[in-house]
Amino acid sequence: MTDTRAPGHAASGAMPATTAPPAQLSSRHFLGIEGLNPLEINGLLDRGNVFADIIQNNGLFEPPLSDMLRGLTVLNLFFENSTRTRVSFELAAKNLGASVLNINVAGSSVKKGETLLDTATTLNAMHPHILVVRHNCSGAVQLLSQHVDAAVINGGDGRHEHPTQALLDALTIKRRVGRIEGLKIAICGDIANSRVARSNIHLLSTLGAEIRLVCPATLLPVAVDSMGVEIFTDLEEGIEGVDIVMMLRLQTERMEGTETPSQREYFNLFGLDRNKLMRAAPQALIMHPGPMNRGVEIDSATADDVEKSLIRTQVEIGVAARMACLEALAGGGGAP
Repeated sequence: MTDTRAPGHAASGAMPATTAPPAQLSSRHFLGIEGLNPLEINGLLDRGNVFADIIQNNGLFEPPLSDMLRGLTVLNLFFENSTRTRVSFELAAKNLGASVLNINVAGSSVKKGETLLDTATTLNAMHPHILVVRHNCSGAVQLLSQHVDAAVINGGDGRHEHPTQALLDALTIKRRVGRIEGLKIAICGDIANSRVARSNIHLLSTLGAEIRLVCPATLLPVAVDSMGVEIFTDLEEGIEGVDIVMMLRLQTERMEGTETPSQREYFNLFGLDRNKLMRAAPQALIMHPGPMNRGVEIDSATADDVEKSLIRTQVEIGVAARMACLEALAGGGGAP
């Protein structure tokens, strides 16, 4: 596996290799970033950094790298499609020695009218140890966690949160820049419909970053004034002098069709290209949780810039960050 730090930047501010112990969480579930304290977040990041170094040295596809989850079963229950997140969790669990089952919801009883609580009863009968759940409704993962015996990880629920994405984003930044505190980070695009944006706002703000939201007024979330962020409705003004530009895709599946103009006009106003990126700090880096709509929120030349883009690195770091989460639940009493 290639080094996750781009050429020319490997030694500058990167996190050093550590022997950090497994992270400790106060809850038996991992449902969101909101409510976590800096100690818990940093514990997950430090442990994720250890796993990232191990993966780089040993290769991603040679599990297990640890036996922490040996004898445990991790069940991926995805009510929404997401190859990237599901495969990442599967690799993370196998790297830790767990057995992994993926439930195809499209062909399951859930699609035949079974309620979420009926599903919980069924899952309890299977006796999994850890459930990774992705659902299109905000709050559904929390509801399920209240009715299952297993520890539950939120793999993304509606517009609410996607906590492991925020963790991998933060770990990617720390491994490249060396810190989060004091950074100026612009989160740009479809904020209203983005669970990634919400989790990142909670995490990055908790660790001392200055957060800006940049999007059309129609894509601002409800109660944005209480989030403690700066708001911009002009992309070039919003990314002026920032250290990190985090782009988000337009989630048209959650829209009513009137929030944005045409995709071409959206790109002209809010899409990132090299000319607009010049308004950011000289060493600014680009991120995107994926999947990307090239030519809508970002152009290919910018997305594929090996010096500035961390997009590929985010995918690579995802396995390490999720290993840290799985291990924390297995070792902290979350998994029965």
